[in-house]
Amino acid sequence: MTMPSRFPEPYGQGSGANLADILERVLDKGVVIAGDIRINLLDIELLTVKLRLIVASVDKAKEMGIDWWESDPALSSRARRDELTRENAELRERLARLEELETGRRVPKEAS
Repeated sequence: MTMPSRFPEPYGQGSGANLADILERVLDKGVVIAGDIRINLLDIELLTVKLRLIVASVDKAKEMGIDWWESDPALSSRARRDELTRENAELRERLARLEELETGRRVPKEAS
């Protein structure tokens, strides 16, 4: 007669779940981990740190309305192009104003 173990079996030994299955479930549903750290001294708040971590697939994140990486120039080539285009237009405008001040006459804007 065998006695049942009091401890659950670790993953991989008789368990149907493996790391790929767990990761697929987490990315499909998403996981939110939130926490706050507050440091007070004599009822005076010295420091508050709010931590928020979301683990989800890109599709799930977009479904939740999270898409900040699309507008971050460090992560998106489209955002980088848009930023460079905007910066280029601002520099052209500044150059035109400087030329206008230097010559004392109005310089026509270039057609873009």
